[in-house]
Amino acid sequence: MEKVLVTGASGVIGIKVIKYLLSEGKYEITAMDLRNKNSQSKLKKYRRRINVIYGDINDTVLMDALVKDQDYIIHLAGVMPPLADIKKDLSDLVEYDGTENIVKAINYYNPNCVLIYGSSTTVYGDKEEVSVKSPILVTDLDYYSQTKVKCEELIKKKLKKYIIVRLPLILSDPKYGAFMYNVKLNRICEALTDNDAGYMLVSLLAKSEEFNKKIVNATGGEAQMATYREILAKVLEIYGLSFKYILTSLFVDKNFYTHKYLDGDSLNDVLEFRSDSLASYYMRLKRNVKNKRLVARFLAKPVIFFLKRGKK
Repeated sequence: MEKVLVTGASGVIGIKVIKYLLSEGKYEITAMDLRNKNSQSKLKKYRRRINVIYGDINDTVLMDALVKDQDYIIHLAGVMPPLADIKKDLSDLVEYDGTENIVKAINYYNPNCVLIYGSSTTVYGDKEEVSVKSPILVTDLDYYSQTKVKCEELIKKKLKKYIIVRLPLILSDPKYGAFMYNVKLNRICEALTDNDAGYMLVSLLAKSEEFNKKIVNATGGEAQMATYREILAKVLEIYGLSFKYILTSLFVDKNFYTHKYLDGDSLNDVLEFRSDSLASYYMRLKRNVKNKRLVARFLAKPVIFFLKRGKK
């Protein structure tokens, strides 16, 4: 049975990866994340079926021990915006140093291990249409993307077995803090749901030789494409205002860039991972919220009015 380590396992994509790995029924799974109430709450129901390790990817002794026996590592641990763009050195400290620890451990103990790294399409910067052939364009204040680029370069330079997956705006339940609010309103946004992202990463394991040393854009296609204004209005209508939305609106530059991806369909042609749409995402979010968050939804009405008015 092949062994898979998932870092950042309690994140919105990581938890979906665990779910789909278990459904395959052919992997020994180790889930790793920091110990906190959120991670413990999400991972406790899996603890009898997988190995759950609470720890820090900056712990070199721990990472050496974990990496030794793995066939694959799906590396999703890191700091997300807006926090990543507020504290300049935090992404480097958490994600780059942690990635460097994993890379060193692979090279020293387990050079045949395949690293699948979750990068970001924000590295393309402020362009409407892009492909993996598009040049990198990172602004001075986009600390999140700067770290992603540095990690990509490190992986390409040091490893012989890797796949870099650039992920776009991920559509998930805002309750878990992954939704990106720092996007320009009128940008075309080809997003990807957390379900499709998790399934895609698991599907890559069986195709790791075919995709070795490649960079791919994993995107949702036409069914998950709209302007960010339209997506935001619908999410606020269902979920209401959140502290994270208010924080981002007041203090964070709108530098999480979204795009239309000219090569987005090519990965799906091979992996066939797309099963969602914006409509199914909204339906799922509405089902999760039900009759909760009534005050937050009421307070969101003026913002929704502004967003819809600006669309005209």
